[in-house]
Amino acid sequence: MKNNIYRSAAQVTAFSTVEKALSFVYRIILTRIIGAEGIGIYQICLTVFAVFLTVASSGVPVTVSRLMAKSNAKNDLNGKHSAVTAGVVCTLAITVPIALILFIGRNAFGFLFSDERCVQIFIILLPGLVITSVYAVIRGSFWGNKQFLPYSVIELLEDALMVGAGIWLIWGVTDPLEGARNATIAVLISYVFSFVASLFWYFKKGGKFVNPKKQLKPLISSAAPITAMRTATSLLNSTVSVLMPALLISACGYGNSEALATYGVVMGMAVPLLFAPSALIGSIAVVVAPELSENYYRKREKAVRYDVEKTVKASMFIATVLIPILFVLGNAVSVFLFDNEFCGELVQRCSFIVLPLCVAMITNTVLNSMNCEKRTLLYFCIGAGAMIISVLFLTRYLGVYSYGLGLALSNIICATLNLRLLRKKCPGINYIKYALHSILVIVASCLFGWLFNGIISNYVAPGWQILICTPLILGFTIGMLYCLEMVSANPFKKLFARKSK
Repeated sequence: MKNNIYRSAAQVTAFSTVEKALSFVYRIILTRIIGAEGIGIYQICLTVFAVFLTVASSGVPVTVSRLMAKSNAKNDLNGKHSAVTAGVVCTLAITVPIALILFIGRNAFGFLFSDERCVQIFIILLPGLVITSVYAVIRGSFWGNKQFLPYSVIELLEDALMVGAGIWLIWGVTDPLEGARNATIAVLISYVFSFVASLFWYFKKGGKFVNPKKQLKPLISSAAPITAMRTATSLLNSTVSVLMPALLISACGYGNSEALATYGVVMGMAVPLLFAPSALIGSIAVVVAPELSENYYRKREKAVRYDVEKTVKASMFIATVLIPILFVLGNAVSVFLFDNEFCGELVQRCSFIVLPLCVAMITNTVLNSMNCEKRTLLYFCIGAGAMIISVLFLTRYLGVYSYGLGLALSNIICATLNLRLLRKKCPGINYIKYALHSILVIVASCLFGWLFNGIISNYVAPGWQILICTPLILGFTIGMLYCLEMVSANPFKKLFARKSK
């Protein structure tokens, strides 16, 4: 069974890595063609859209997956179909009225955006609110059935279609507003594809819609706290998208275009680099969550403890490997990809956020799989409060770095409280020694990379810096991890081992 987990995690990670690489390349192309201002408009629209999408469906896919795992533990096939149907009913009941209200009253919702030009672009995304919420439920059914290959393929094709359509639509565009609008149309096209493809596969594999009454109450009870937390996340991002440009103008003396461009650099360039590990964390979460839920409901305490400890350590490992690269090569990567030195400065100074970010993300998933949604919501709200305070009161003194500080405080608070709760839920899990060793390796690798890069940066271009330094930093980091017995070859042996007959 553990071999299957390794294979599934590797499969999802491989597809997700390609998908994120496509998105990243697309982000570079967008930046080059429509500029920082266009990216700022595009990002604001997607951020506000994410708030409504989160309200409608964010907690449902995870809950559908968990209810299906619970039904698996009871061998209840009808319960699985009922969970999916309940999810679709709930999301449609929310998204259809929201979409209609936003469309009819579009002229009254300009206050949602820091730039009025965003309203006409946002309206393009409204049909996607309904169809994407349904796709999210079907995606949750894939997780619950452990059908990771179709999920991965659909996600990759969705992203590839968005990239292809987006490049075709923005090519030759010079106006930032037109570029942002055309890029948004490409997003809607990709939503339609994933909706159609997921429904086709669901019904092809025997899925059906049945009476949802059996699962409505448990779905709503479990999904509500998760939805509230993720809605709060989207609201937080949306609030920052309004506050940050406004504060840069009022407190720091920026012009409107300059403030939007600066916000575009932060959210459209630096943050995607800092959140790069989320693809790997998401892959682990997708595979582990159904298995963890099923073990939890079957009361397999030893298996639950094993899954939790290995998952937390995996998130720390990912952060340990990536932080030195971001710290040392953040500027080179930003100049090479975006031709923007300010982005590189942001990435380097904020790179250490990645460790608490990875731990907070994975522990949220683990705790939600163990029916702790209300506690994770409370912890998130505490962290979000720290974020808002930082942006409101420190932007005057720190500029956009107030967001970086707020992001760090928010994730440190969430990660610390989540780990504390996990120790109560799973007595005996051991991660403290691993965490301390991770910090030691990060510091040593950053110092090694910084010294080496300082020597060669005066002689080679950014592209060559990346090619030369990346394997050396990785090799040094992995070597230290191996010496401290924090990594072994066993998972790779299991990954490629033949299935027992």
